[in-house]
Amino acid sequence: MNATIIDAINDALHAEMRNDDRTLVFGQDVAESGGVFRATDGLLAAFGSDRVLDTPLSEIAIVGSAVGLATHGFRPIAEIQFSGFLPPAFDQLVTNASRIRWRTRGELTAPMVVRTPYGAGVRALEHHSESLEGAYGHVPGLTVAIPSTPHDAKGMLISAIRDPDPVLFMEPKHVYRSLREDIPEGAYTEPLGEAAIRREGEDVTVVSWGAMMHKTLEAVDNLDGVDAEVIDLRTISPLDRETVTESVRKTGRCVVVHEAAKTGGFAGELVATINDEVLLYLEAPIERVTGFDIPVPLLSMEDYYVPHPPRIEEAITKTVSY
Repeated sequence: MNATIIDAINDALHAEMRNDDRTLVFGQDVAESGGVFRATDGLLAAFGSDRVLDTPLSEIAIVGSAVGLATHGFRPIAEIQFSGFLPPAFDQLVTNASRIRWRTRGELTAPMVVRTPYGAGVRALEHHSESLEGAYGHVPGLTVAIPSTPHDAKGMLISAIRDPDPVLFMEPKHVYRSLREDIPEGAYTEPLGEAAIRREGEDVTVVSWGAMMHKTLEAVDNLDGVDAEVIDLRTISPLDRETVTESVRKTGRCVVVHEAAKTGGFAGELVATINDEVLLYLEAPIERVTGFDIPVPLLSMEDYYVPHPPRIEEAITKTVSY
């Protein structure tokens, strides 16, 4: 099957709803219209209004309902239309979903998925372009998964739905339809908590995730004479520390790329992890290529905010030539 990320997500939802009657899909406009990006298109016709439901515009109610259903035998898949709308539901993720296993000493769990498109690049309005994955990655008990390819989108989403604990599944909407690749028919899984090495190299480790992975690969391809190893984290929490640190142990240099604001961004956690575990192998300071410490600008001004290949190339060159 030749698929975009949206196709892959839709296929994963169809596959798991066929495989498991406990799965439910709900959120704003997911049923009648098939979702704002059409990720849930066809689900209502295939599985009926008992399992595919439109909800009121209340993010805390959507995620709170998912927690209640998950603790009572269902496997809910809730959609928040844009990740910038997710903060009102942060209370449910932090207070209930992520700690229900701990609170009840394993008597109850919350096998639930919250899907949400994140990031800039489509010139949307305010609260439509945020990248707050670092904040959610700080919550113990909550898996934060971010695919960057159609193959991973399908396999990781199926893994998330089958996971016994809550997963926040953040989808890079900037590349929803701009990438295509062949993916297997039927259900398959990709592991959560394992990074993927997209390109092997010896000179420098470049770490990214989501839509920035493709800008990173473009930047690496543009550089002559630099043998870069590129790591796609895929999961922010749990973090695959071993893959990152072993790569830096080999290359001695590292650049981290993400579109979230720099201060408090997840790059800081990666820098700390590298310093904790392989500091003495570093041959240059670690570079961060990120968004700026401002709200995501509106419309065409996004182009100045989101890291683009020339900025990434400059950071890699600086690190390699240190």
